[in-house]
Amino acid sequence: MESHNSTLATIYPREATIMAAVCAIIFSIIGVLGNFITTVALLMHPKLRGHVTTMFVLSLCVSDLLFCSINLPLTASRYVKERWDFGDQLCQMFAFVFYGNEAVSLLSMVAITINRYILIAYYDMYSQIYTTTKIWVQLFLVWLVSFGLMVPPLLGIWGRLGLDTETFSCTILRNHGRSPKKYLFVFGFALPCVVIIVSYSCIYWKVRQSKRKLEGRRCVCGKLSGQTAKEKEEDSRLTTLMLTIFLCFLACFLPLMIMNVADDGIKYPWLHIIASILAWASSVINPLIYAATNRQYRAAYGNLLKFCQNNPVTRRTTWGSRTVGHSSNSPHYAEKRNPLKPDMPTKL
Repeated sequence: MESHNSTLATIYPREATIMAAVCAIIFSIIGVLGNFITTVALLMHPKLRGHVTTMFVLSLCVSDLLFCSINLPLTASRYVKERWDFGDQLCQMFAFVFYGNEAVSLLSMVAITINRYILIAYYDMYSQIYTTTKIWVQLFLVWLVSFGLMVPPLLGIWGRLGLDTETFSCTILRNHGRSPKKYLFVFGFALPCVVIIVSYSCIYWKVRQSKRKLEGRRCVCGKLSGQTAKEKEEDSRLTTLMLTIFLCFLACFLPLMIMNVADDGIKYPWLHIIASILAWASSVINPLIYAATNRQYRAAYGNLLKFCQNNPVTRRTTWGSRTVGHSSNSPHYAEKRNPLKPDMPTKL
């Protein structure tokens, strides 16, 4: 055991493993609190609760919450001890949850991006595409595909999940000389990133095109292309928020992907540790982004704080808001706009 540990020390300096363990513990605490508070705040805020985008944001929060509460504490333990002490089965489940959650986060962002694009480019069809049933189907597919990609290595059909003794990490290993890592990188990371980048590029182009065509076409009722000016402003802010989240996710995970490909032999262990810490941070920063960049999300946090203080006036104001479901991003928006004919799509 002593010779084994000395071998590990040449791969990861002790200072690096201690720093990684401390960061894992801090991120675990902040991530669990932040994502749990965000989940509760969004569910309690009536206006945001009715947003289609909120459903996918909640999927993102639940994924990050699982990672911070399961993966990070175990990660801290293995970096402190510089070994894995929890058995082969838990090691396999660790890798299964880690990679599955990463895919859920990215595919949730893909779903959010497509939602933003349809809202802007195909507004007339939005309420028909994003019904409550179809939203749940999309969420189910996001989780099914994400963890379904990990079933072949979990069963040992294509690669296998297990312990890499040199780095004491639970990851995807070769099985009979075969590993799905490159394919998972392409279809589980690179391709979704390309879809998101292309979608946001189309959104940017569509917004610029619409501004030019619709300049000066505001009607007497203050509507513009079926939306009020306030609704368009809120949707624009929400789109900017989701783009910020994706860019931060990319900034966190891209260094780790680059190091795994460019330095597979771990010649620069400190860079691997720093890249891993950045990847963990992606599960912690989203609540901070919500609070810092979007007024509606700050209002949701504020309402939760006031609710916890048990202020009856604030509680009546929060739950009795007249703006419930009025956003164009609500799956029931068409019914709100046309209450006399709830089964018919809104005529725009």
